[in-house]
Amino acid sequence: MSDTTNNELDRLDGAFAGNLLLATFSAEVRGLLEPHGDVVSLAVGDHVQVRGQDVEWSYFPFGTTMISLVVEMDDGRTVQVASIGREGAVGGIVSCGHAPAFSRAEVLVAGPAFRVPMDALEEAKSRSPFIANLFCRFSDYLLSQVMQSAACNASAIEPVLSAAFIERLFASTDSCHIPTRVNVCEGICNAWAADGAMLA
Repeated sequence: MSDTTNNELDRLDGAFAGNLLLATFSAEVRGLLEPHGDVVSLAVGDHVQVRGQDVEWSYFPFGTTMISLVVEMDDGRTVQVASIGREGAVGGIVSCGHAPAFSRAEVLVAGPAFRVPMDALEEAKSRSPFIANLFCRFSDYLLSQVMQSAACNASAIEPVLSAAFIERLFASTDSCHIPTRVNVCEGICNAWAADGAMLA
C-alpha cells in the first residue's frame, strides 16, 4: 500500500474518531459514507454553503474546525445564529437532497472536515435508520442552539447567555484559541463584524 493511501486512511480514521457524529457509526454504517467522501482542509473565511444555492456537500468538522451559520441582514450586517464544530455537521441536516441553503456557512476556525456529496448522504439515510435518526436528533440540537441565539439577540447581553455561548464554542473544537468577532450593537452576542479578536 502506498504512503499516499496510508495517509488518506489515517485522515479518514481521524475524521471518524474526531467527529462526534461519525464516531457513533458502526463499521457497517461507516461503509455507507466513507467510500464517497474525502477529508478536506478548510481555511478561515471559506464558504461551505451559500444562501440560495443548492447544498451539494455535507461537512463533518473535526479537530480544530468550526463552521458558523450566518444570516445576512438587509442593512449589510451579518448575524451568527449557530456554530458547528466536531459535535456535528453542516449541510443536509434539516433539508433533504439538493435544497437551497437558507444561510451562509462560513469557516470560523480553520482545520479538517470529512466531506460527503449530498446524493451519497441521502442514499445512506434511506438505507440506514440509524443515520436518519442521528441527523434528526442533531437537527433538534441545532434548533436549540438557534433558539438560544435568538433569545440572546432579543435581550440585553446577559453574562449567563454569553458564558454558555463561549462554553459551547470551546466544547465544539479541540483548539484553545477561538477567534470571535463581536458586534457592538446592543443586545447582540452572536453578531459578527469584520474585525476579529482572540479569546484564550
